[in-house]
Amino acid sequence: MILKEGNQGEMRLDWLKWLLAITLLLAGLIGNHYYSEVSMPIRTVAWLAIVVVAGYIASKTQKGRWVIEFIRDSRMELRKVVWPTREETMQTTLVVAAMVIILALILWGMDGILVWLIGWLTGQRG
Repeated sequence: MILKEGNQGEMRLDWLKWLLAITLLLAGLIGNHYYSEVSMPIRTVAWLAIVVVAGYIASKTQKGRWVIEFIRDSRMELRKVVWPTREETMQTTLVVAAMVIILALILWGMDGILVWLIGWLTGQRG
């Protein structure tokens, strides 16, 4: 990707934005511990506010914009997925369950035969 002149100036400040976001999160952690006697709902609201502000600051960096664009593209692709109906899901689940039971019975039978064979070869079974 070719960077424009305006983007290079913004990129130089990205480290400062990341530093500010991380500092906010660390301050939130320390404040949560320091104010442990304050009720949990108030601390939770304060912590969520700090996370939102730190997330907003991080979203203004180049990597933050890339992540937001990736999430938007992912949601757009997710909307294109054709989800199976309830009937298709039930049929597929029953086929998988039947195959698991059949395979379990086959392995159980093979295990029994091998145990008998090894016992016969070692002379432990008559």
